[in-house]
Amino acid sequence: QVQLVESGGGFVQTGDSLRLSCAVSGRTSSPNFMGWFRQAPGEEREFVATMGWRGELPLRIGRLYADSVQGRFIISKDNVRDMVFLQMNNLKPEDTAVYYCAAKTAHNGNLRSPTYDYWGQGTQVTVSS
Repeated sequence: QVQLVESGGGFVQTGDSLRLSCAVSGRTSSPNFMGWFRQAPGEEREFVATMGWRGELPLRIGRLYADSVQGRFIISKDNVRDMVFLQMNNLKPEDTAVYYCAAKTAHNGNLRSPTYDYWGQGTQVTVSS
């Protein structure tokens, strides 16, 4: 089992920045990819970013981003502290959502699909205009 706990959400203004954190515990060697997804009210959960967690192939894939956040958001990790981060810059009202950290154990599959194996409880991000 892998446990994920997000933090860092909040209420900000358009153009502000936020940094989300995700603490990974349990079988931290299990995931091959760690990702961030978000879900706005009445909408489906959508992909934000993902990156390889451990292993040669996942690390070779690097980082993937949704087109809507490319150039504004940065996903990063700290394997020593077992943490994943999402730096969000130049936030827009359309970024308002609950943000979820997710872990994928498979080496393959659609990394942009919300078919990850483990999920955190989510953290709310609200961007006011």
